[in-house]
Amino acid sequence: MRKFILAASVAAAGLLASGGAFAADGKSICFAYQTLETEFWVAGHKAITKSLADKGIEVIEVNANEDANRQLEQVRDCITQGVDGIIIIPQDGESVIKMIAEANEAGVPVAVFNRPPNPSNPNDAIVVVADNVAIAEAAVEHLTKEARALNLDRKVQPLIMVGALADTNAIGRREGFFNVINANPDLYAEPIEVPTEWDATVALANLESAMQANPDVDVIFTSSDFLFPQIRAVLLQQGRWAPSGEESHMILGGLDGDVTACNLIREGYVDSTGVQDLFFEADSTVEALLAAIESGDKTPNQMINDKGFALTQDNEPERHADMWGCVLADQ
Repeated sequence: MRKFILAASVAAAGLLASGGAFAADGKSICFAYQTLETEFWVAGHKAITKSLADKGIEVIEVNANEDANRQLEQVRDCITQGVDGIIIIPQDGESVIKMIAEANEAGVPVAVFNRPPNPSNPNDAIVVVADNVAIAEAAVEHLTKEARALNLDRKVQPLIMVGALADTNAIGRREGFFNVINANPDLYAEPIEVPTEWDATVALANLESAMQANPDVDVIFTSSDFLFPQIRAVLLQQGRWAPSGEESHMILGGLDGDVTACNLIREGYVDSTGVQDLFFEADSTVEALLAAIESGDKTPNQMINDKGFALTQDNEPERHADMWGCVLADQ
């Protein structure tokens, strides 16, 4: 564990609101996150710590390194230290329920960033989350438009790389994908599901096996953009890594809106990605938690929903600056 205030350049891009006045003297926030493996988590980490630092708040950071039991102990330690509030990026939607319960019992307001507790959660928290179903639907709708343009003499074969299904985000993204697939039964064959467990090595091995068994896949949707390098590696082996307009192009889509996805859309390899408004989510997390602390609400219960959007090859020139990954790519 270490205490520090992080200086970052995110706010310089005009992406975080300064918020209202807040009595920061002596205030401390525990920021407990499960990992910084992906660009999304790194960017969210920077946005949250920068927003808190700008308000003069001490940030106590703890990294669980993808160990839910360790994260629970870290949250308990933060409570023992007497922090004024807790922000959690949990390992999964189930393990965070116990963390929220202990914060409620101790009277420490808690906010959960982007990875919500499972619906069985009976406890009180500020939950800031992307509407994963709607965002996935938007991305896959564009893939469907491209799939119809193929004019194949057979049904289009879709494949989804499924996230860890202990994670509510992964469940919502899968649901959004299947909503669009099932709404187009004349177009699509039964989808192939490739488990990834949010692990790049697992994803690579399973996708290789799936593509060897099903070489006629026409559309791939990854539940997270961070797996595009693994998709690229597999498609290169099959001669299917090509920009749109070329005969061997694989229709590709994802969700998150990271730097890699932004660059691949610009280059024509990826057709669409569902974008989480990361900066809105980070700012909303901080502002809601600080408002609860200021008002003395020790068990705030609030859901803040990020509707997001789909960035596509068609709208990229107009919506480029709205996607966090494109903004970071330009810095």
